[in-house]
Amino acid sequence: MLKCRALWQKLAPLARASSTLCRHNVKRKGLRCDNMVTVFPKAQMSSGAPGSGGDNLMYILFVGAACLGGGIYTYRSLSEDKKRYQNRLAEINSREQKFPKQPLVTQQTESTAESVQETSEGPKPALQSEPIAVTEQPPVPSVESSEHVPVAEVTTTVSAEPMSTSAAESAAAMEAPVDALPEIPAHAPYLLIGGGTASFAAARSIRARDPGARVLIVSDESDLPYMRPPLSKELWFSDDPNVTDTLRFKQWNGKERSIYFQPPSFYVSPQELPRVENGGVAVLTGKKVVHVDVRGNKVRLNDDSEISYDKCLVATGGTPRNLQVIERAGEEVQKRTTLFRKIEDFRSLEKISREVKSVTIIGGGFLGSELACAMGRRSNESSLEVIQIFPEKGNMGKVLPEYLSNWTTEKVTKEGVNVMTEAVVKNVSYQDGKVVIKLKDGRVVKTDHIVAAVGLEPNVELAKSAGLEVDSDFGGYRVNAELQARANIWVAGDAACFYDIRLGRRRVEHHDHAVVSGRLAGENMTGANKPYWHQSMFWSDLGPDVGYEAIGIVDSSLPTVGVFAKATAKDTPKAATEQSGTGIRSESETEAVASSEVTPVAAAPREPQQGEEYGKGVIFYLRDKVVVGIILWNVFNRMPIARKIIKDGEEHADLNEVAKLFNIHED
Repeated sequence: MLKCRALWQKLAPLARASSTLCRHNVKRKGLRCDNMVTVFPKAQMSSGAPGSGGDNLMYILFVGAACLGGGIYTYRSLSEDKKRYQNRLAEINSREQKFPKQPLVTQQTESTAESVQETSEGPKPALQSEPIAVTEQPPVPSVESSEHVPVAEVTTTVSAEPMSTSAAESAAAMEAPVDALPEIPAHAPYLLIGGGTASFAAARSIRARDPGARVLIVSDESDLPYMRPPLSKELWFSDDPNVTDTLRFKQWNGKERSIYFQPPSFYVSPQELPRVENGGVAVLTGKKVVHVDVRGNKVRLNDDSEISYDKCLVATGGTPRNLQVIERAGEEVQKRTTLFRKIEDFRSLEKISREVKSVTIIGGGFLGSELACAMGRRSNESSLEVIQIFPEKGNMGKVLPEYLSNWTTEKVTKEGVNVMTEAVVKNVSYQDGKVVIKLKDGRVVKTDHIVAAVGLEPNVELAKSAGLEVDSDFGGYRVNAELQARANIWVAGDAACFYDIRLGRRRVEHHDHAVVSGRLAGENMTGANKPYWHQSMFWSDLGPDVGYEAIGIVDSSLPTVGVFAKATAKDTPKAATEQSGTGIRSESETEAVASSEVTPVAAAPREPQQGEEYGKGVIFYLRDKVVVGIILWNVFNRMPIARKIIKDGEEHADLNEVAKLFNIHED
């Protein structure tokens, strides 16, 4: 570089002088209109600078060498580009011959919604939708809707950055034949532990924000993800004699659907997950995660196989509790006891209810009361005796005010159930072909089968290996408002003890919460960093004529204010679903926007009186004069209003005025 600069400094004066001299001579001759420009001798071309004629020769050689070098460089560049282009074409052709194109995969997804709904035909049944041939589509997370809408094809972007270890493994898997791939993938960018509602909601949420994501769900059940509420509700009212096999049912609105969120065609196989071009969701059934290595970002399954991950969700749900007196009663009693939770439990209990003469349900909460009403209505058509026993004074006594709990108990009794209140089980034994239940007050119940519906114990077996904190008050894994327990680990569903930014630390065991928390965890696993703010709701139906929806903290030990009105034919769960066109009522409510406008009512609401007919109404639960929970009793499609009241967190001088927002007196 220094030599070139020195040479140019010597040649520049020569070039300028020569060009100036030539220009002056040409101009002068042109003005004289001579016929020809005189060619100067070679000696006169010099400017007189040192070096004389030799300097001009050096200048010419330098310019010529530069032009020759540029030409050679251009020729070599074009040749190499052509060679690379030919090699790339050959590589693509060889890849197509090695991996022939697979048939188009049908992937059906739901319509995008912020709400929490299940897949249904009204929503449509997942198994009824017609396949639509599209190219590898990512699912769109509307955890609630089952409307299968084709999504535009997703293209992947190739990065020039070096691949990480996991990316290199995925690339290697893409090149391997299908038969050579392991049954269990060695790596999953998104690993979801648990095959319930929360995991499925998280999977769709992840795929919505990261269309090319590869999501692996590890489930210890043999079934694909499904919803649990119909197991204790609609399935029992089905007219199909093969309902235990089809798992299809008619909702209160008359539309039929399946309990599965999606058909098998929605998922990819775990074996092919690493090589699917646009990612997908795979479910590894019949496997259980027994150890989590947080530092190594990997888990170990019950068959000693290992799976590494980038992000992990723990959605292990819970296990039904059992009574210690039943556990100590011996094998014969335990064989005649059902802990109701899964599809197998429904199939088993449905068969038992048709074969035995009496079934006793222990528990007066949501599950116990729903099963009692379902089997009680069946007893009207058969000789089955249904008995329900619980320690409270009335059905759902831990949730409803005493007056409403007593009224509900009468409704359950009218369904054909023998309800025994304030009944504490003292001893259980098997005698003369019967299960004998002795109560502390001396009463004795003889039955053929027991259903224990006394609550849920969150599954926290992974806490020790993963170093996760278990909440001592509420149980479950303790997480922050973003549902994160540790770096790269989130928790959702029944097993999450989360911090509610409005109501404080909580743990919720309801379907809608599993959907909401799963969706939020999935978003945060892709970098959303959103806090838990959406108040999930839950509902319970005591048959097609009595139902309620609740939100927030509903505890009968809190002060309550109830405002009721006379019910009409429209104020039933069946009528509500017929009007909204949905079966899972949360589908029609979480998307709506609450209005603060008050519609004039015919008469001011009033406080309930003991012994009245509570057709429909609103029950407010107070803590420090602030509404923290609301139950809508036979009042439907008003949940956004209740959610807004709790979100505002204001004191209300007159809750009768607040009740007007729900229009409970409109015809």
